[in-house]
Parts: sequence; C-alpha cells; structure tokens
Amino acid sequence: MTTSRRTVIGAAAAGLAATAVGTGQAFAAAPAAGGGRPHKEHFGTLPDGTRVDRWTVESGGTRLGVLSYGGIVQTLEIPDRHGRRANVSLGFGELAPYLTAGTYFGALIGRYGNRIARGTFTLDGRTYRLPVNDGPNSLHGGDQGFDKRVWDVEPYTGGDGSGLTLRRVSPDGEMGYPGTLTVRVDYVLDRRGDLRIAYEATTDKATVVNLTNHTYFNLAGEGNGDVLGHTLRIAASRYTPVDDTLIPTGELPKVAGTPFDFRRAKPIGQDIRQGHQQLVFGGGYDHNFALDKGVTATPEHAVTLAHPASGRVMDITTTEPGVQFYSGNGLDGTLRGTSGALYRQADGLCLETQHFPDSPNRPSFPATVLRPGQTYRTTTVHHFGVR
Repeated sequence: MTTSRRTVIGAAAAGLAATAVGTGQAFAAAPAAGGGRPHKEHFGTLPDGTRVDRWTVESGGTRLGVLSYGGIVQTLEIPDRHGRRANVSLGFGELAPYLTAGTYFGALIGRYGNRIARGTFTLDGRTYRLPVNDGPNSLHGGDQGFDKRVWDVEPYTGGDGSGLTLRRVSPDGEMGYPGTLTVRVDYVLDRRGDLRIAYEATTDKATVVNLTNHTYFNLAGEGNGDVLGHTLRIAASRYTPVDDTLIPTGELPKVAGTPFDFRRAKPIGQDIRQGHQQLVFGGGYDHNFALDKGVTATPEHAVTLAHPASGRVMDITTTEPGVQFYSGNGLDGTLRGTSGALYRQADGLCLETQHFPDSPNRPSFPATVLRPGQTYRTTTVHHFGVR
C-alpha cells in the first residue's frame, strides 16, 4: 500500500561484477541473456465468465508471471548468489483468493495509489466523492479499483527488452474520479533481468492520478519466513507522519533520531518494536518516505533491499518523489501462498513508488493533477543482483 519462477542459473552469475545503482556497493549481476516471446496460459474464470490469463516473461535469469486480472505480478523469480532461483513475490496459485483477500498482492493500483482522506477531494472548484473502503478513507482507487479490473495484455514491442504491455480505459466517473483515463503500463525485463514498470496515462477531463504496483517482496523466497532480517536503505531524509487513520498530517519531519531513519542500511526488525506513536498507528511501518531526489525526469536511486543469507539484492530507481514502505503488518496467517505456506505478519514487504498519499487535499505536496493535453508518465526499475 507478487510473483514466482524456476530454473537454475549457471555459475557464470558469480563471475559478472556490477555496482548497485546509487549505493556504491558491489554485487554480482545476473548473466546477460535475451528473452523469448511471452507465453500465455489460462489462469481462471471470473464469476461473470470473463477469462483471466497468466503471462510468463523471461530474460537475464529473471522470470516474471503476470495476470490479466489486476495486472498482478503473480510470480517473480530471481537467482541467489549460487544461481538458484526462487520466487520472491507473495501471491496465490489460483484466481479465487485474489478476488477476496483484500491484500493487493502484486496488483496495479489506480486511479489513486494510497489513501485519500474521507474519500473526497476538490478540483477546479468541484468536489468529488470516492468510495470509502479503509475506515473513513478511500484506499487504492476504491473497492473496485484497477486491481479488480481485467486488463488488455499483449507482448511488449519496444525492442529494448522482453515484456508485456497492459492497457485499460477507465470511464469518466469510475469510482467517482472525473475524466476518461486511458492507461498503458509496460512490464519489461531487460537483458540483465531487471524489471522496468513504466506507466502512461491521458485524460479528457481534469483529474488526479497516482499509479503504482503493490508487490510484496521477500528476497529469501516467498513462504520462507519473515523479512525482519532483510536490510533496507531508503534515500529519504524526511517522511510524512500520519494520524490514527493513516492520513498524512501534512508535516515533513526529518527521519534523524527516529525509527524511520533508513538513510544507512539497517535490518527492518531493528526498530520496528519501538513504542514510537507512528509505529503504533501503522502497526509497524506503513508510511510514505519523501525521497531526497524529488520528482525526476529519469529513474534515480530510491531504495536498496538486501537479504544477507541468500545474497539477493534489489535496488529500486524511480522518477517518483515518494515510496510507501509497508512491513506486511496485516498478514495474519489466514492466507496460503503459492508455496503452500501461510503468510504471517512481516512475511513480505511493499515498496510502492508513488506521489504522496492524500496529495489532492494537500497543496504543499507534489501535485497529482492531470489535465487534457498532458501525458502522465512515471517509471520505476527494480535492479536485481547478488552480493
């Protein structure tokens, strides 16, 4: 606020040296390799008879599985330091749980990622009301957001990698949002196996847009315990504290001297049990970090996540000004994942690149308004490697 694969990468993975983007720390990259044409298979059928497909893409040692339902990253397999691949994304092995779980595993989020206070905002003098689906607030575009829609999917044809292009037209008034929004999202694996997610949208009426992806990561492998021993670095000197309904207060305090200081890598579990009021409100970490780089024209360093035991490293670059770090606080042992394991608290974490929560009601935050004639574009890249 997902994904899986299999195959053995040879020992050549250990022989290629690279540098984690923006971190200055060395790690070994996956071997460069081209990808084949994406493969499509039937995954399930919605109650209204609509077919849902699962698409598989592979390149550079990474294998990605994406559903047409919700644009869900259902599996994401990457190698460890010994070349052994594991699925590092939480998700389900069949369609039915995705329809009811409410966890947003791996989903495309829109029209507005994160929360809007009281499900209302005013734009150009007109007030719009959205579905309230998270206490008193609207979350992730409402109860029938982009995560609950079937997308048109086709192989990506950009020529700079192997991947998928997802398209959808959101009609004027859907979930209360103004304007007909035409959306394109590309999931692309490059020759190294890095995953680029590029978002693009246009509108015929002034609206607000904040698209993101809600994959839960566990670099030990999905179903292999919690993420509290992962180390995390976030290039943010400030964050947006929240009230008891998780709506930003509008302040941007410094992280220094608080459990929210991830400017140097530290284990996620190091400070999570502190009695800090913000951790009480979130039940752990569920906060937006204001990245020092701000909005950028091209992806710049934001986050580094590492799992020391396996050696897996994920470095995230983005054009977005913020990232929501969610430590899987709501996982309660009732959901069974792709491996058959039950997901318990902190068995996965989310790093949602985004504009800030409740920006339509906070003029001091980076703007999320899109107008006719403009094109919304953001890009986030997940760089995978090993140490």
